[in-house]
Parts: sequence; C-alpha cells; structure tokens
Amino acid sequence: MMYTVDRDPSPESPRLGAMTLHPVPESVPRARRWFQKFIAPHQPACSVDDCTLMISELVTNAILYGRSDDSWLVRVEWFREETTLRVDVHNPGFPVNVRLRHPDADEAHGRGLLLVDAIAHSWRSGPSDYGGTVVSFVMADAWPD
Repeated sequence: MMYTVDRDPSPESPRLGAMTLHPVPESVPRARRWFQKFIAPHQPACSVDDCTLMISELVTNAILYGRSDDSWLVRVEWFREETTLRVDVHNPGFPVNVRLRHPDADEAHGRGLLLVDAIAHSWRSGPSDYGGTVVSFVMADAWPD
C-alpha cells in the first residue's frame, strides 16, 4: 500500500502538512504517528496528545462513514492560521451525515465527535474541496502571539 505525507507544501502556504491514507483500520495509528512526528518541529503550545486523539476519532469516522463507488483515500491536513491550529479530515461521504450524537451508556460507538466537541476550541463539517466531506477542528492559542 502506498501512503503519502506532504510536510512542506510551500513556504507561502499556511498548511504545515498533509497525509493521504487508505480507508483501512491500520491508517488510524499511522495518522497519529505521522501527525506527532511532523507537527513536533513547529512546537505548538496546545496539547499534541489532544490533537492526536481528535485526529484518531476523525480518521476512524472517515473510514467508517466515507462512501464511494471508486477507490478512495482519507486526507488529513493541518494548518497554522495566526495563533490557531486547524486540522481537516476529508472523506468521500456526505456532509449531511455528520452529526453530534449522544449515545446511551451501553452503546459501544458514537462518541468521537463528542470528544472533539469537548476538547477543541471549535469544530465544523461541510463539503470538502476534494469532494465529499471535511470535518475540521481548531485549537486556539496553539502558538504564542
């Protein structure tokens, strides 16, 4: 399987890095490892562990709910926008299907977006520039002024 990481897209871009992953369970730990490795040189002040947890949840959701008749990939991008860190996770699913659930205590799934909602400064979902869906979270004050 081929995976790619783009850690230096261009000096004038706010994007710090990007990765494309196959929609398989093994991509979740790979996304965590790559994000931790490639965000470290940028020395964010926010919790990298919290960001890694949210990326795990969003990549898992992208794999579970992304749908396409053709072969497809999950795309993760991270951006520095002034003092904030924004992470986008793209998949070919339908944006209207992204919703915050409140599962019963005995349900095994359905808490990923609840975690993102609790940890991130903000999050959103909508149509992806690549087609399908993007779910993004923002960590405020990720870098000092």
